[in-house]
Amino acid sequence: MTALLKVEGLAKAYPGVVANDDVSFDIAEGEIHALLGENGAGKSTLVKMIYGLVRPDSGRMVLRGQPYTPAEPRAARAAGVAMVFQHFSLFDALNVAENVALGMENPPPMGHLAERIRAVSEAYGLPLSPERLVGDLSAGERQRVEIVRCLLQDPRLLIMDEPTSVLTPQEVEILFATLRTLAAEGTAILYISHKLEEIRRLCDRATILRRGRVVDSCNPREKSAAQLAEMMVGAKLSVPRRAASAPGEVMLEVAKLSLPSVNPFGTSLRGISFIVHRGEILGIGGVAGNGQDELLSALSGEAIASAGTIRLFGQPIGALGPGARRRIAVLSAPEERLGHAAAPDMSLTENALLTAAIRQGLAERGFLKWPAARAFAQKVIETFDVRTPGPGNVARSLSGGNLQKFVIGREVLQKPEVLVVNQPTWGVDAAAAASIRQALLDLAESGAAVVVISQDLDELMEISDRFAALNEGRLTPARPSRGLTLEEIGLMMGGAHDMEVPHAVG
Repeated sequence: MTALLKVEGLAKAYPGVVANDDVSFDIAEGEIHALLGENGAGKSTLVKMIYGLVRPDSGRMVLRGQPYTPAEPRAARAAGVAMVFQHFSLFDALNVAENVALGMENPPPMGHLAERIRAVSEAYGLPLSPERLVGDLSAGERQRVEIVRCLLQDPRLLIMDEPTSVLTPQEVEILFATLRTLAAEGTAILYISHKLEEIRRLCDRATILRRGRVVDSCNPREKSAAQLAEMMVGAKLSVPRRAASAPGEVMLEVAKLSLPSVNPFGTSLRGISFIVHRGEILGIGGVAGNGQDELLSALSGEAIASAGTIRLFGQPIGALGPGARRRIAVLSAPEERLGHAAAPDMSLTENALLTAAIRQGLAERGFLKWPAARAFAQKVIETFDVRTPGPGNVARSLSGGNLQKFVIGREVLQKPEVLVVNQPTWGVDAAAAASIRQALLDLAESGAAVVVISQDLDELMEISDRFAALNEGRLTPARPSRGLTLEEIGLMMGGAHDMEVPHAVG
């Protein structure tokens, strides 16, 4: 196969961190090539260099036989390199065509652009209506906008970063069909994902990074997901385990909870009811945008419900704000780690203070206890294997997965009575995901009540005792997770609120 892109000896270092060290590999025309590595392995820095967002310290790239040194993304796009980022860069208040135009150097007249969007989206099995507001689109449809915007540039290399993290199983199949069509036409695809079974199904080759260096390459179809994970981390992967035990008393009780969304494109909660026992994990699934953020806000105290009750050990807590709820050991970790769960330009020590000052006694009589705060941040770093030079580093300097480990660890180590987490392992590698899930299982085993809101159904089936699904702001009755079929889960996620619920409580 003809090499489209050759990467030779690329290196990039930041203060205290070598992100990439002598990285070499190639991508062939029409190849779907996986880039694998645990969090902090250097994947993001590498693709940013390929896309012109970061300049390498040394090494070179060759694209279609010519030296390739993009000084900015505009130059990369002009050379035929496009990228779909993990976080969408779309404006909710604009329609599809307007969003696509914003990403083009010289957009054609809007009417002509709308015609091209329809033609390209239908040709690749990603139908879009150019007139629809992006704020009204599902997560899967939003991703279509990003992909179509790239396809209109006629790329020869398409970089995709965690493209299925917010998609339903049906949307994943549509995406895979599109990528296979592109590859058959000669487009090379560099694919980053922590979902190893997807890598095995989709990709032709895989390059494995570990601590900034290429350590191996393989045909992923010839490896098991466990073998790929072990190649990434260089050690045998542990499987989360939990001792069997009967749930205890009811700790958290939510009844007929309603909350209007403050986001005009959000989803209001309508009559949410459930209970969680001591020592139990309640898993709440659903497609993105069905009220997950609003539910966490209502349970954390960031938003006060307009109707309904929240009780802890039978006592009403629905009128309490976040600080007061933390004082009584009701803790939470939101989905958006950078900006919501952590302040980007504050150090890890300062971020530890933001949520742990009350529970860990990090302030006294108006004075902050900095040595204690640093010690707590260091404990989180060590316990959850957060890859960072130290607690003085700012949050934005961490890779997404390492910041996620810090955010979850910060809450778990405060020993909550109730912990509510949204997307606990989003964008996290297999080893880190296993570690986080084990920490949640251990927390429940110690007697806490845990609510896990996640779009990862495999995760929920692995760790939850009971499962419920959010759909358009309503919650299905919870059912025992063991024995649930994919068909039943699909019906629940589709809003089947009147399903028969055998042996379910809450």
